[in-house]
Amino acid sequence: MSKANPIDLTPFIKAYDVRGLVGTQLTEEVVEALGAAFVDEVDAAGHEIIVGHDMRDSSPRFAAAFSAGARARGGNVVLIGLCSTDETYFASGSLHAPAAMFTASHNPATYNGIKFSRAGAQGISFATGLKAIRDRAQTYLAEGIVALDAVGSQREVDVLGDYAGYLRELVDLKSIRPIRVVVDAGNGMGGMTVPAVLSTAAGLPELPIEIIPMYFELDGTFPNHEANPLDPANIVDLQKAVLEHGADLGLAFDGDADRCFVVDERGNPMSPSAVAAVVALREIQRVRASQPEGDIFVIHNLITSRIVAETIEAAGAIPVRTNVGHSLIKDQMAATGAIFGGEHSAHYYFRDFWGADNGMLAAMHLLAEFGSQPEPLSVLSARYSPYAASGEINSVVDDVPAATARIRAAFEGEAEFDELDGLTVTGTTAEGEPFWWFNVRPSNTEPLLRLNAEAESQSTLDAVRDRALAIIRA
Repeated sequence: MSKANPIDLTPFIKAYDVRGLVGTQLTEEVVEALGAAFVDEVDAAGHEIIVGHDMRDSSPRFAAAFSAGARARGGNVVLIGLCSTDETYFASGSLHAPAAMFTASHNPATYNGIKFSRAGAQGISFATGLKAIRDRAQTYLAEGIVALDAVGSQREVDVLGDYAGYLRELVDLKSIRPIRVVVDAGNGMGGMTVPAVLSTAAGLPELPIEIIPMYFELDGTFPNHEANPLDPANIVDLQKAVLEHGADLGLAFDGDADRCFVVDERGNPMSPSAVAAVVALREIQRVRASQPEGDIFVIHNLITSRIVAETIEAAGAIPVRTNVGHSLIKDQMAATGAIFGGEHSAHYYFRDFWGADNGMLAAMHLLAEFGSQPEPLSVLSARYSPYAASGEINSVVDDVPAATARIRAAFEGEAEFDELDGLTVTGTTAEGEPFWWFNVRPSNTEPLLRLNAEAESQSTLDAVRDRALAIIRA
C-alpha cells in the first residue's frame, strides 16, 4: 500500500554513512526501511547480520526498528548492544557477517546515524552499495516492506571481552614501564571500551597503566563537551587534567570511540600524522621481522604530513598515497594488501583488524612505543613533527571551481599540480630551499574549500598559507 509523502532520504545519506536529525530525518519507520534494504543489498536473507549501537538516547529504539526491518527480509540479527564502532568491525570480521552500527560519531546529541559494513568489516560507500540501500529503502517507505515467508531470527551476543582480548594479542603492553594516562571519553563509548581493553573490566590481567578517567559515564546528551576531539575546545579539560595529575600523556576519544587523539605531558596535542608515523614504523618492523623479503605497503592520505611517507620509505616499505575518506582507504587496504593506513583525521587502519579503522589499537601502539623508551612524549612527538603545518582551514566560497582555477593560475610556473583529491600544489623549490605544499578540497555538502598546508619552516608556511587564502577568498 502506497504511503503519502514519505521522508526523502537523499539529504542525510552521505558519501560514507547515514547521518541525520532524530525525529525529522531519522525516524523508526525510516530505520526499519533501511534495515530491510540493507539485508537485500548484502544478500543476507538466511544469514546473520550484526547490529550494534552507541549511548545516544535514540540508539536502542533505532537498533530495534532496524532489526525488525532486517528480520522481515530474512536477516538473522545478532544484537551486540552498546558498543564502539570498532567493536562492530570486530564482530563483522570475526563472525564474517555484515554489520550496522548506530552512531552519529562526534555530532551533537540531536543527530544519529548508521555505519554499514559488508562481511569481514568491508566498508560500504555511496558508490559501493549505500546508494542502492537508499533507493531500496525509499521504495519501502513509499510502498511498505514486503515480509518474506521465512522471517529472520534474533539473538544477543556480548563481544566486549573477546574484542578486548583480541586487541591485547595484537599489541603487548605487559612489559612497558609504568605510565599514567588521563583518558577523556567525552561521555561516549570509550567510557566502556577503555576499562575493558586497558584495565581489568573485561577480566583481563592488569597492565602497568594507571588510567585517570574523565567523563566515562555513558551519556548521549554530552553534558561536558561535544565528543569531537578534533575541535581544540573539546580537549581543554584533558589538557588541564594531564598537567594537574602529572600524567605522562592524555587520550581523547570521539563519541563512538573509533578515533583517538593524543596530548603530551605538557598538554600539547600530538599531531595525528605523528601518531600515524609512529604506528606505521612499528607495524613495518613487526611484519619485516617475520617477512624479511617482499614489498610492504602502507597507506596515507594526501593531507598527512610529509614525515609519514618519509618514515615509511626509511623503514623500507612503500607508501601509497590516497584520497581522504574511510571507505576509500578500506578499499585501498584490501586492494594493496597494506599492513597499515593513517589519516590526518585520526582514523587508523590495520590489516590485522580486517583493514578497518581502530582508534583504540592505534592508542595501544603509541602506549607500547612510549612505554618502551625513557623519553617524555613531547620528545617523541617532536621527532615525528619536524615540519610546520596549518591544520585544516575552511573558506566559504560562492564558486568552488573558479576559486580552484584562480589558485592554479596564480601558482603556474612555480609549482606542480596534482588532482588526486581536489588540487594539491607542490612548490618546485631549488635545492636547499624549504619545501612547501598545500591541498584544497571542496566539501561534499557545503560551499567550502578546505585548505591544508605544510612547509619546512614556519615562515615559508605562513607565506604560502596566507597567499593561498587570499586567492581563495578574493
